[in-house]
Amino acid sequence: MECHQEQAFLGPKSGDFRFLLMGNPNVGKSVVFSKLTGVEVDSANYSGTTVSFTSGKWQYRGRNGDLIDVPGTYSLSATSPAEQVAVDMVHNEAVDAIIVVLDATNLERNLFFALQIQHLSTVSPDKVVPVIYALNMIDVAERQGISIDVDQLSQRLNAPVIPTVAVRNVGLLQLMEAAIKAADTFLQNQETSIDTEAVDSDTGDANQWPDTDDERWQWVGRTIQEVQQVEHRHPTWLERLGDASMKPFPGIPLALLVLTIALGIVVGGGKGLRSAILLPLVNGVIVPFFVRIVSIFVTEGVIYNVLVGEYGILVKGIEWPFALIFPYVFLFYIVLSFMEDSGYLPRLGVMVDGVMRKAGIQGGNIVPMIMGYGCAIPAILGTRAATSRKERIMVATMVTLAVPCSAQTGAFIALLGDHSVFMLIGIYLISFAAIFLTGVILDRVIPGKSDPMLLEIPNLLMPDRQTLVKKIKIRTKHFMMEAEVPMMMGVGLAALLVETGALVHVGEVLSPLVEGWLGLPKEATLGLILGIIRRELAVLPLLEMDLNYIQMFTGSLVALFYMPCLAVLGVLIKEFGVKIGAIIGVGTTVAALVLGGLFYQAATLVSTVL
Repeated sequence: MECHQEQAFLGPKSGDFRFLLMGNPNVGKSVVFSKLTGVEVDSANYSGTTVSFTSGKWQYRGRNGDLIDVPGTYSLSATSPAEQVAVDMVHNEAVDAIIVVLDATNLERNLFFALQIQHLSTVSPDKVVPVIYALNMIDVAERQGISIDVDQLSQRLNAPVIPTVAVRNVGLLQLMEAAIKAADTFLQNQETSIDTEAVDSDTGDANQWPDTDDERWQWVGRTIQEVQQVEHRHPTWLERLGDASMKPFPGIPLALLVLTIALGIVVGGGKGLRSAILLPLVNGVIVPFFVRIVSIFVTEGVIYNVLVGEYGILVKGIEWPFALIFPYVFLFYIVLSFMEDSGYLPRLGVMVDGVMRKAGIQGGNIVPMIMGYGCAIPAILGTRAATSRKERIMVATMVTLAVPCSAQTGAFIALLGDHSVFMLIGIYLISFAAIFLTGVILDRVIPGKSDPMLLEIPNLLMPDRQTLVKKIKIRTKHFMMEAEVPMMMGVGLAALLVETGALVHVGEVLSPLVEGWLGLPKEATLGLILGIIRRELAVLPLLEMDLNYIQMFTGSLVALFYMPCLAVLGVLIKEFGVKIGAIIGVGTTVAALVLGGLFYQAATLVSTVL
């Protein structure tokens, strides 16, 4: 296969070279990517899949090009969608070099992947894609008493190996120089041969890399003996903290402290941003500006009200996503990104493994479940790391049913937080109970079993500021792009329903359900309609109504369990099929209406008696 064939999906290069950035998860690949690329980065799904990759542009001494951050994977056996995308990118995309990031603290496992890359990068007997290795976190390895002979490792791999400390920019210039030099040589020599003598001495084959797992592990074992030495060192305080965080004491109190701080940042900080900056800006400056502009061209009437009326697109379409939802989403992304990049999330998985086992899943699923508090879509896609289809369906159902996304969280805080923090806490306690109970039921209903937890525990590190900022920026940008358009569509639909009087007729039809069973005002029908588009829209219309505490909690309970928004439903169908997607969608809707009604009826009865 010609390496520089027409690209399968990524399109033409935007500069001199295109490099792939590959590696195992948790090797610092995202930090390397962040340091080498500029601020303009894009995230997209690979053609024909829901597996996402990130691309950015690099510049170095007059040269420039693209850097593609390939999904992290432990092997190239193509046993998962992410692994298949990695294989396809090497085989089918026109690339000039592959940069592989190795973790110096886990070299043995990383070398197995390195050998797979070396074997896979050989696209024909006489031509290879050059591979350059970044031996990252070399400083952490040295603190742990691990010393690595970089020159000897380079000979064994028959490729440049550059020691790096990506968080401090150490070695990254040398890495780019090596990549550009290799790519230049590759382009200049139409036929590039590999001198495999360095690895042939113990593979028994003078023309190829070891291509079976047994041979690779044998080669890795011999290489580790030759290039790595380990001395006993006293652990640093950060290493001791990392170990302590996985023990019941002080791990559990520490986890409670971390989650309390995270909640305080999201809730307290979000309310501060909303009340001090965003609401005054939107209601005092932006909305009056649009009202004046619209008034110039449109007189009062249906069109005027659709644009700037009570549910006007230019009123609620700005106020809801920007002033009410955005501050909580933004702060949640800060907290989530910090927990991810610090290496604390896998440790939290170890701590909750015992509890999650009782719910039928292993603790490693805490990562996609916490991602669900940001958005259900990446959480559902993250279930691909699960070891069985049963576990994937269980986690996806639990997330879809009872894990409120960051936008829902913002809506709950806006509705409940200003009245009673205990109601807000109550919603989340019910959410946790529903997650657990759903897992117990599904574990008995769905055939199969869950495998033991196999979760890599990365080093506990202080996140790199530049990488953290870039990740938060990308996530926030995606939220605004994905949420704003559907939310404005929902607001537009709401305005039309109100202005045309259709809401009155729909409300009359659903009155026995909305007013009789759920005890909500007839206007709350609007939330049930808009919640189909995005779940938080089931909550936000309630802000405009005069509700008592029981009604507010009932509305929040319905919104918590309500049917997944259209985008989530689409991902469920794509991942698990129409049947499973429909079952989850119908099941969550029924649960929302039944549980919401039961609560209202019970609470009303109790309040009457008391």
